Amino acid sequence: MSSVAQSVVQSVDWLAIAPPTIAAVVGLVVLVADLFVRDDRKALLGWVSVAGLAAAALSLLPLLDGDRSTFCLRGDATVCSYTADRFTLVIQFLVLGGALLAALLSASAIKDAQGSGKELPEGEFWFLLLSSAAGAALLPASRDLATLVVALEVASLPAFALVGLKRGDRQSAEAALKFFLSSVTATAVTLMGVSFLYAATGTLYLTEMASALQDVDAQLSTLAQAGVVLTLVGFAFKTAAVPFHFWVPDTYIGAPLPVAAYLSVVGKAVGFSGLILVTVVAFPAYADVWGPAMALLAALTMTVGNAGALRQQATRAYSAVRLLAWSSVGQAGYLLVPIAAAGYSKDAERAIGSTVAYALMYAAVNLGAFAVAALVARTKPLNRISDYRGLYAAQPVSALVLAFFLLCLAGLPPGIIGLFAKVTVFSAAVDAGLGWLAVVMAVNVVIALYYYLQWTALLFRAPEGEPERHRIPAPLTAAIALTAVLGIALSGAPQLVLRFADTGLF
Repeated sequence: MSSVAQSVVQSVDWLAIAPPTIAAVVGLVVLVADLFVRDDRKALLGWVSVAGLAAAALSLLPLLDGDRSTFCLRGDATVCSYTADRFTLVIQFLVLGGALLAALLSASAIKDAQGSGKELPEGEFWFLLLSSAAGAALLPASRDLATLVVALEVASLPAFALVGLKRGDRQSAEAALKFFLSSVTATAVTLMGVSFLYAATGTLYLTEMASALQDVDAQLSTLAQAGVVLTLVGFAFKTAAVPFHFWVPDTYIGAPLPVAAYLSVVGKAVGFSGLILVTVVAFPAYADVWGPAMALLAALTMTVGNAGALRQQATRAYSAVRLLAWSSVGQAGYLLVPIAAAGYSKDAERAIGSTVAYALMYAAVNLGAFAVAALVARTKPLNRISDYRGLYAAQPVSALVLAFFLLCLAGLPPGIIGLFAKVTVFSAAVDAGLGWLAVVMAVNVVIALYYYLQWTALLFRAPEGEPERHRIPAPLTAAIALTAVLGIALSGAPQLVLRFADTGLF
């Protein structure tokens, strides 16, 4: 009896699973500590959360010496549920770094909300943020569909609550409901697809499923094809790809601004890393199906996203956050291009590397733009684009930093990293023979220049009244400084991220 028990029990590689585990444990510690910490000391919970996310990110360093796997199939150490390879570590760095910057923004937002009637409960907020970050860090390491779906939900469920956490805010509650309903629909579709795939292949492990799908019984081929399509549709919801993007603008507007920043980067990383795993690792046999589908989604997403951002300009006093929301939809289209290219290219790993390189650039500069937006929102709660007029006169450093971030998103110098990242994605499409998609992307880049440059020019126009100068809280200063340093460093040495496009990731 004991020998049977020993054969079932597996040893756990705690070092491999340290990043998501640290985030989850610190989240539980914060939740329990909230019961005992006095109200005037609640700010400590935020700093504990920031330290926990920093520790989780630092735990990636010992994993750089080689691939590690755990929770493997008995008798076959090559088939595992959790793998910490190069792809996993890069995405985990993006996720945990993004969550850390969102936590710095949150520390200022929570303090500013006190006494406003729309307070954010600190213990619950930090617990939900850390829980979501733990799920997001688990997802890129998942190598079976069951773990993948569980990680996806662990990342998503706390995010619903974070969006609707503003007390007494009707818009926040409405945004959370829309986000919840769309995400639940996506999860239901994904689970149905997973069940079809399991019925057709008899396995949930991604590598085994890839082999089984190459030789599916004729009677089960329709079931397998339906499973592939439904699974891809479910992840398309998570990436905010058109036509599954409808929840994005209202959710970003209704959510606390740091949560919107978190969703724009970490939420996207979750969706795209899952999409990469199911397409490139699990479904290479159906590349002729998902390749054209991803190409069409990429074209639609970047076009609708940029058109939506342009449409905001036609309304009076349009919101900066809503513009960033539509911009993020357009950026999702660019991120889909290399995934589509992987369906056509013989070197799928290199194409996927282009997506990851672009995602790293986007994460740094988009979080920076949200950080400056959080600064403006402290004195202009409506956060309209017109509120940014003359920002240079009031906050010259912040205005210069925001202008740099917007130029990076537009792909113009001195935002060299944004330009190189777009060229990398463009090259992936051309190398895969998707010339039409490269043309669509080029047109959309030109369209996006209009609203990015218009916003940039507004920063340096003469203010309508006397410029207001205010002291910037330390956490907010740190968030702006970190993103600025990262953006400038990447523009000075773009090879730090662009090398992923040359060498692949898996």
